[in-house]
Amino acid sequence: MIDDFAKEYLHGDLREIREAVLRKLDGLSEYDIRRPLTSTGTNLLGLVKHLAVSESRYFGEVFDRPFPEPIPRWDDLGQRGTDMWATEHETREEVTGRYRRAWEHADATIAALAVDSPGHVPWWPRPDVVLFNVLVHMLTETSRHAGHADILREQVDGGLDAGTQGRDAAFWENRCAEVERAARAADHRRPG
Repeated sequence: MIDDFAKEYLHGDLREIREAVLRKLDGLSEYDIRRPLTSTGTNLLGLVKHLAVSESRYFGEVFDRPFPEPIPRWDDLGQRGTDMWATEHETREEVTGRYRRAWEHADATIAALAVDSPGHVPWWPRPDVVLFNVLVHMLTETSRHAGHADILREQVDGGLDAGTQGRDAAFWENRCAEVERAARAADHRRPG
């Protein structure tokens, strides 16, 4: 009974956070979803592409249920990192569509297997896992990248979308000034 509850609880949270990641693309131009917003090139569409590969791999080959579309091999060093950005030839629709198909495949795996079904993650230090481990991992991974997407979206348009709790730009400008004053005051008080 607890196994079914745990599986559905984790799966439900994963479904919600997937949608939150995709919402971060809403209303943005092709340039804004692709442009590098950190010194390492992190970008919104690249996060979606990466999550599509991750779900395909973790809920596919880990449980001997391969995703039906090609994905880079986990041990191909030449391909490492290419899932973190979209080329000019990959459309938004292709990347988001692949992510949704990866969800469908993952959802089918989750539905078909018991939470204690064995899997094998060859790139992990302790490679023998069960579905529970992978559900927790993918929920954590997706939540982590959703947080990245929140910050990237703020860099693009100030984050003045549904995530601003109904506050206007003036409120956030004042809040940033208040945080800056506190940071400077704390820096001046430190010993040394």
